[in-house]
Amino acid sequence: MAEITYEIVEHDGGWAYKVGGSFSETFPTHEAAHRAAARAAAEQRLAGDTTAITYENAAGEWKTELAQGDDRPETSLDD
Repeated sequence: MAEITYEIVEHDGGWAYKVGGSFSETFPTHEAAHRAAARAAAEQRLAGDTTAITYENAAGEWKTELAQGDDRPETSLDD
């Protein structure tokens, strides 16, 4: 099972959460960024519908897979 860490960081004159190399929008306070990251992490764990997904991989090939709605990652918050 995959694990995703939401990290609270200073960003663009305020605070944001970062997942991998992607930043959220900027929040005025650390607390606001923390609340947003906690909410996003909780939503990431929610099961959804099983559905077909199509995506382009790093080699430029298009792939179609069945994404299981209950195959959700573990999430954590690094403050």
